[in-house]
Amino acid sequence: MYTIKDLYDLDHTLAKDYLSQFTYPWEALKGIKDMIIALGETLGDDYEERAPQVWVHKTAKVFDSAYLGAPCIIGPNTEVRHCAFIRGSALVGANCVVGNSVELKNVILFDHVQTPHYNYVGDSILGYYSHMGAGSITSNVKSDKKLVVVHNHGENIETGVKKFGAMLGDYVEVGCNAVCNPGTVIGRHSNVYPTSCVRGVVPANSIYRDNGEIREKRAD
Repeated sequence: MYTIKDLYDLDHTLAKDYLSQFTYPWEALKGIKDMIIALGETLGDDYEERAPQVWVHKTAKVFDSAYLGAPCIIGPNTEVRHCAFIRGSALVGANCVVGNSVELKNVILFDHVQTPHYNYVGDSILGYYSHMGAGSITSNVKSDKKLVVVHNHGENIETGVKKFGAMLGDYVEVGCNAVCNPGTVIGRHSNVYPTSCVRGVVPANSIYRDNGEIREKRAD
């Protein structure tokens, strides 16, 4: 339930070939920067290189107050809004929203992802049509600075990485002011209640409540 194939439809990202090399999504985190640089060199005339290693599609809308750090790619019809801060190593897909005062760092955002209001997303991969509510963040470093472990209901998966925020599957909805702790993995079509503190693996088609309770979605 936490492999790349479990979480993502790779047809909805320019990182398809890159991600296809790996079994688990966190294995891709270390190479995002180099992947973006290599991919940027292959983009056609529909993209403008607005600064060294900063590629923006001609249909994207980037507000004057936004900061685009290298390397990054901003996809078609995406909006990068007022005072957004893209620190670098960010691949943002098509039809995305990077909103007011949002910070991105070392991330892959699939197409149609929305991070619209006061979000921090670091060392994370957000799947197709995933959405982060206002103020929700990915916490990407443990307080003890040790390597991140993914906890899956009694199974502990060593990742070998120090910085690892969250892996959100396709169509995941994260509620306002929720915190995804280091090593969070949320399966496709799952919802997180507002103000929740999420840890470990949340199965697909689930609801994560603010007290840590996980319930299966009902088709009604």
